[in-house]
Amino acid sequence: MASLNVGNLGEYLREQRRNAQLSLRQLADAAGVSNPYLSQIERGLRKPSAEVLQQVAKALRISAETLYVRAGILDAERDREDVETRAVILADPSLNERQKQVLLQVYESFRKENGFGADAEPGADADIAVDGAETTQNPHS
Repeated sequence: MASLNVGNLGEYLREQRRNAQLSLRQLADAAGVSNPYLSQIERGLRKPSAEVLQQVAKALRISAETLYVRAGILDAERDREDVETRAVILADPSLNERQKQVLLQVYESFRKENGFGADAEPGADADIAVDGAETTQNPHS
C-alpha cells in the first residue's frame, strides 16, 4: 500500500503518542478508533477525517487544529500563527481545562474585533462569557 500525501501527520502523531507515554493500543482505545486504523495513520497509509483527528487530539490532549494543518485540512500558511497560539494555550500545564477554554474565547473575541476571525467584521462587538457572566467588549462605546 503506497503512502498518502498527508504531510508528516503520522510521524507527528507517533511522536505525540510517545511523549504522552501511550501505546498504540491505549491511544486507539482512548480515541475510539481501531488499533490497526491508528497504526495505518501513523505509517501514512490512511488519511483520517477531521472527526477522527479531533478524537485523537482530545485523547492526546493536544490541539486538533495542529493535526488539521498537518493533515492538510487547514491552510498552514494562513492559519499558522492562530494554530500555534491555540496550541500553546492548550498545551500549558499550568492552566486547567476551563481556564484554557476561557482564554481561547477571549483570544478569538480579540481576533474578531480586529478583523481576523472567521466571521469577523472589523470593529464589531465581541461577546465574551467568563464564569457564566456575559460582557461586551467595545472600545468605541
